[in-house]
Amino acid sequence: MRKIWLLFAQSATVALGVLFVITLFKPDFLHTSSQPQSLTIQQAQHATAGHEPSESFATAATKVIPAVVNIFTQQTIRSPAHPAQQDPVFRYFFGDRQEARPRQASNLGSGVIVSPNGYILTNHHVVEAADEIQVALADGRSLPARVVGTDPETDLAVLKIDADQLPAITFAQADSLKVGDWVLAVGNPFGVGQTVTAGIVSALGRTHLGINTFENFIQTDAAINPGNSGGALVDANGNLVGVNSAIYSRTGGSQGIGFAIPVSIARQVMEQIIQSGGVTRGWVGIEVQDLSPELAASFNLKTAEGALIFIRPGDILLAVNSKKVADSATLLNLIAALQPGVEAQLTVSRKQQSRVLNVQVGRRPVQRTLESTAEPELD
Repeated sequence: MRKIWLLFAQSATVALGVLFVITLFKPDFLHTSSQPQSLTIQQAQHATAGHEPSESFATAATKVIPAVVNIFTQQTIRSPAHPAQQDPVFRYFFGDRQEARPRQASNLGSGVIVSPNGYILTNHHVVEAADEIQVALADGRSLPARVVGTDPETDLAVLKIDADQLPAITFAQADSLKVGDWVLAVGNPFGVGQTVTAGIVSALGRTHLGINTFENFIQTDAAINPGNSGGALVDANGNLVGVNSAIYSRTGGSQGIGFAIPVSIARQVMEQIIQSGGVTRGWVGIEVQDLSPELAASFNLKTAEGALIFIRPGDILLAVNSKKVADSATLLNLIAALQPGVEAQLTVSRKQQSRVLNVQVGRRPVQRTLESTAEPELD
């Protein structure tokens, strides 16, 4: 019995010694990155977006400012070698010229802390092609960040910093906003520092802007400027209702037309990225065209609602799983929200008769990053 106890004591001593050495010199070995860390989201209990403050926005601003961060990125740009340097004759007379030193291209934007354990939501275009990412917290700390995943088709990205007990933002109830509600835009415009601007919701459900593949923007006249990208759009109670993304501008500054990605889309994309590293969307592989009033008249339709699809000539898609299709943008969003592998019901008008078609939903192929040719500029 004495020998067994002695052997146990020696084994425990050796194990503690090894643990001490690893903790001192290789702390990363104690943290596994194969499994995603848990995501804790604070959710507002009631849809109170429309409540106006009694005197000022100070309470809402005080609540949200600690949860909004500044993001600084760097990208290495190497100067291409001159073609003459590949010529043997040139190299004989002039020797091998050293390559030009790489230049650092800096970028800045904003982000929102969405979980106390360090998850940050921002725009894809803020961190796209970045070699280094630094996150400046409201308390003055600056920490390196890694990209968990991005979704170019909604212009969203999720970052992770190694920190705990962070001041996470509270998410508003989905679809709680109304046109005319007060909102605040919080971010770091032009790199001047944390800034809060106020305005109202000018419109909801903005599409066909040519900014993203999937569009359902909140439009606001709260001042959004370059550097605000990825920052928070919050209601009068300081709850997150959107992620600032783009502006209409002919000068590069705010002209009273800014766009934010709704919190419902941002949360859905964020949770998928954290769980699987990317976003999975539905796909049915049909060609779609908006139904203009002229086309509607040619098909003897009373309204121009729906989308012209190319299954059979003249087919008009009216609904997906009983959800009404207003136009091609609505259809794209409805199809993308479907789970690959399931069966969906498409309500189609064919020769002025409504019928239901059952289709198998596939997985949307990975799309290339789209370059906007429309007037809106990513701030």
